[in-house]
Amino acid sequence: MRQISSLLQGLARSLSVGRERRGDGGEGKAAAPAVLRTSGTVWGEGSETFAAVCSRRGEKGTNQDCSIVWEEDTIFCGIFDGHGPWGHYVAKAVRDSLPASLLCHWQEALALASLIDGGEKKLSDCRFDLWEQSYAAACAAVDEELRRSRRLDAVNSGCTALSVVKQGDLMVVANVGDSRAVLATASDDGAALAAVQLTVDFKPNLPQEKERIRRCNGQVYCHADEPGLHRVWGPGRDSPGLAMSRAFGDYSVKDYGVISAPEVTQRRITSRDQFVILATDGVWDVLSNEEAVQIVAGTPEREKAAKRLVECAVRAWRRRRRGIAVDDCSAICLFFHSPTS
Repeated sequence: MRQISSLLQGLARSLSVGRERRGDGGEGKAAAPAVLRTSGTVWGEGSETFAAVCSRRGEKGTNQDCSIVWEEDTIFCGIFDGHGPWGHYVAKAVRDSLPASLLCHWQEALALASLIDGGEKKLSDCRFDLWEQSYAAACAAVDEELRRSRRLDAVNSGCTALSVVKQGDLMVVANVGDSRAVLATASDDGAALAAVQLTVDFKPNLPQEKERIRRCNGQVYCHADEPGLHRVWGPGRDSPGLAMSRAFGDYSVKDYGVISAPEVTQRRITSRDQFVILATDGVWDVLSNEEAVQIVAGTPEREKAAKRLVECAVRAWRRRRRGIAVDDCSAICLFFHSPTS
């Protein structure tokens, strides 16, 4: 409980003053707690974990991607992809609200479970359940806060949210939308790295998503000039045509089956697991999971891994999707072990 209390206090201090700790080309380490809201690196003092972050604006206007990495005893990484006319504002609002809301609900769940179970020994057995409950409550609270906001117009704008919490060897992954988390894990002999996709891309044509949308009187179809691109539409309406089935905001289609509920999963990190990539769909639209893992693994300097991944994605857009405007591309590379371990 003392560790969690320290975590919450540290996060509250860090978010309230907006402090950022960025590595300068890998020279030096950030003192904990470290918060990064822009491209750069975070390496908590005394920690084996290291995060590299990069975001690059595409060719469609304002960069609507944003991210946050927070590290003290627990690590939180989140990446957010806005869409619609005010999507960049919605993404930043969710980025700024979700970590604090999540840890507030985690503290409440932990305190309640402690009273019910009568001790921390049993709490260790239900840690993931508590994180899952906390994520569900936090996402609902943040979405409702957006709905009531008089400052932001999120009727036809919204954002996706992908985040991980790493607490010891437990990694909790929560996904709302179509960003993706991919794990790089070593083979038995350590000779190769395999790419393991940890999340589902929540597109409207997924059977379970499509069924929910149709039950809510929404429609899922492709426009003639966008073959293969399924969107969510309200009944008898031509807009907004949302290309994902889960998102924050987008209240014009929330009554038609679009939800902000996260899918929450867990992974026990072992010595074979090397790093996890969190990236927006601009990266995954042009790179496979295996390509992304090889790009990151093949980058000699870890602090440049996210930047190189994003640069490779931009080049792939121009090579593989000629004539189509490059999307915003953003990535977080979270390494689990020091290079010598």
